[in-house]
Amino acid sequence: MIALRLALAVSILTGLACAVPASAQPATGSVVTVTMNAQNGSGEDGSATLTQGSDGVTVVVTLKNAPATDQPAHIHPGTCAHLNPAPQYMLTNVANGMSRTVVKGVTLDQLTSGTFAINVHKSTADLGTYVSCGDIKTP
Repeated sequence: MIALRLALAVSILTGLACAVPASAQPATGSVVTVTMNAQNGSGEDGSATLTQGSDGVTVVVTLKNAPATDQPAHIHPGTCAHLNPAPQYMLTNVANGMSRTVVKGVTLDQLTSGTFAINVHKSTADLGTYVSCGDIKTP
């Protein structure tokens, strides 16, 4: 009787362990660093750090040689070489070379397993000119 109960308990626990894939629960604190490369002669190189949090992914963009004016930033489907012009996720404007955004409802696994890029525009008045871009890649 005890052996039967033990076997039943083990089978239930094994079933529960298999019910939720590990990839569905990214580790809070996981970090990916994206190299941001200057485009169109802007000189705006830098990096973006993506950190998994409990409520989404925190994206911190840091650019050198950026102007004081606001520069819109987004996560776009595609790569810097072949960017879909329609943004997937809005980021806080880069101001004085810095932006910090929590993208809620998305995981780092989703961003690294797909094809996405972080893109920064010259200004709110000139969205057609890209000044920096970085492909989000699996670490």
